[in-house]
Amino acid sequence: MAAGTTVDHLTETYRAHYRSLLGLAALLLDDTASCEDVVQEAFIRVHSARSRVREPEKTLAYLRQTVVNLSRSALRRRILGLKLLSKPMPDMASAEEGAYDQLERDALIKAMRGLQRRQREVLVLRYFADMTEAQVATTLGISLGSVKAYGSRGIAALRVVMEAQA
Repeated sequence: MAAGTTVDHLTETYRAHYRSLLGLAALLLDDTASCEDVVQEAFIRVHSARSRVREPEKTLAYLRQTVVNLSRSALRRRILGLKLLSKPMPDMASAEEGAYDQLERDALIKAMRGLQRRQREVLVLRYFADMTEAQVATTLGISLGSVKAYGSRGIAALRVVMEAQA
């Protein structure tokens, strides 16, 4: 006999106390199927770790503690599931909208590549980096008037290209 409780002793203890273990699980959980699952899982886990039950008279205590722990885990999973279900799903664009947006982005990037270097720099800093005209002027080392001129010419050129593609 290996150290720990024997399979026969564990099985006998499980059979003799099945109803009380089921009752314990029922106090913690609310449906019969879950209670039965927890009690059966407890038997399997204690069976796998029976070498740790050094004193056979403590077999029932191990089974009870395992039922309590598994019941807690089941409740945690339920609570987590309810929390996740209670959050509204984010509004998402359809696949068609996403594909259309991607096409528009690609067209915009292609049109931006066709701009003069300064026009592209001003538009990127102004609209994509969300800088003020003064910040763009400082960053590029050009006057505020030049930022406005490059910006308006760049937008006009983009408009022509984008309308031609439409």
